Amino acid sequence: MIQAQNEELLERAQKVVPNGMYGHLSVKMQSPRTPQYYKRAKGAYLWDYDDQQYIDYLCAFGPNLFGYAHEEIDAAYIEQLREIDTATGPSARMVELAEGYAEQVTHNDWTMFCKNGTDATTMALMTARAHRGKRKILLATGAYHGATKWCTPMPEGTLPEDRAHHIYYEYNNAESLRAAVEEAGDDLAGIFATPFKHEVIFPQLLPDEEYARAARQLCDEKDALLILDDVRAGFRVDRDCSWQKLGIQPDLSSWGKTLANGHALSCLMGSDRAREAAGKIFVTGSFWFGAAAMAAGLKTLELIKSTDYIERTVMLGDRLRDGLNQVSANTGVEIDQTGPSQMPLIMINDDEGNRNMPGCVAFCDALLDHGVLFHPFHNMFITPAMSEADIDRTVEACDEVAKQFHSLTMLEFSL
Repeated sequence: MIQAQNEELLERAQKVVPNGMYGHLSVKMQSPRTPQYYKRAKGAYLWDYDDQQYIDYLCAFGPNLFGYAHEEIDAAYIEQLREIDTATGPSARMVELAEGYAEQVTHNDWTMFCKNGTDATTMALMTARAHRGKRKILLATGAYHGATKWCTPMPEGTLPEDRAHHIYYEYNNAESLRAAVEEAGDDLAGIFATPFKHEVIFPQLLPDEEYARAARQLCDEKDALLILDDVRAGFRVDRDCSWQKLGIQPDLSSWGKTLANGHALSCLMGSDRAREAAGKIFVTGSFWFGAAAMAAGLKTLELIKSTDYIERTVMLGDRLRDGLNQVSANTGVEIDQTGPSQMPLIMINDDEGNRNMPGCVAFCDALLDHGVLFHPFHNMFITPAMSEADIDRTVEACDEVAKQFHSLTMLEFSL
């Protein structure tokens, strides 16, 4: 596997970017051969600067909903870009897209647009506190809600005061949630939840209905706001809000990633119950109201409504899951799979059933030689741009790697 161009770019980046790369796109925790830079993307594929092609199961960590460089979505973006994009005020695309989301998402009556998931979750937190002037925010232990001072998983540069009014509970545990609400007392502003438990490394868990209903009931009793962080799962598990199948309506939901198929767009959606509070907070950004991304969002929403993309991603995800189960049966390597099949966490377990991190890294490293890009400890994504042949090729590659697995685990990586 040739890596000359990637290595050269890494060396150059070290001189002009802290650590050469930062944030969740950094490959420092993966194998040293994992490409950091890519020069082309189309459909389900990425090409690195050494002209290696990969079936990409990271999908830009979620934004690639319909496939890279989708012709219809990109055409809508480019057409709008030529007319007006970031300007002194927004275009009519903002109103049209807000109307579209109000029609599409059951709990939603209004939308506030921004650019990143962290923007949307921060607006949700501020709106919850503005609702009744209360302070306490409940969050599930370990849940990821973004990368700013109140929620970043890496606390360097933050202060204890940034989280002074956070109370933590165990996800999917209604009793733990009730205890946290009791601790908050009359100062409860809101409860954050995620569509399913999707922290890195740990098994992904679908929501327990008792827990979800308790969250709704407790917010009603305390006049607090229920917030669903749908940034990662929004429009991947449902064409509505991700808890709609449970019959649970949040007051606020944060969205991002998929809204414009890779073009920068996120938003906070809310019910009329939270409208007044949302109107009180001051939030803005120079690029938040760009019309081109919203035009891409309108085309993406049209495809969400008119195509079988969810059904196809579930079918492809099930095909991959079944294939990897067969690989495990054939080779004796325990390939642990959790989460929705279209958003799988795929890891290697050791003989005691524990996550084998060196094994996960080695497994993903070996897949690079087969043109398959997996992540060793982050959930991945299926896109309808993938084909059955892509899935079968991936299963075949995993079978070959699994047969060599015991020697692979002897490899040492600088993690």
